[in-house]
Amino acid sequence: MKVLLDHCVPRPLRRHLPGHSVKTAFEMGWALVKNGDLIRTAEVHFDVLITSDKNLRYQQNLKHRKLAIIELPTNYLPAVLELAPRIRSALDRIRPGAYIELKAHR
Repeated sequence: MKVLLDHCVPRPLRRHLPGHSVKTAFEMGWALVKNGDLIRTAEVHFDVLITSDKNLRYQQNLKHRKLAIIELPTNYLPAVLELAPRIRSALDRIRPGAYIELKAHR
């Protein structure tokens, strides 16, 4: 699966997503591209966007999009790496246009 890490997601997460082609928005030259444009541009090249932007689903019209989105509860690296197994599981089951919100461990 082709995965894009949003600006706010720690890059080291990519090492914990084996079997997936993972790029960052920065690597793609999209460092200054804002959410709406990022989603439109990303869905041409990627299957999934991983973000920690909690407002994304409220700020953008996500209907009729084929890009799937996984929302992380934080961008704090240790917490994100702890979520890696759940992120991999979400990637295994996600479908085009789906939105999966991962909750923090309690």
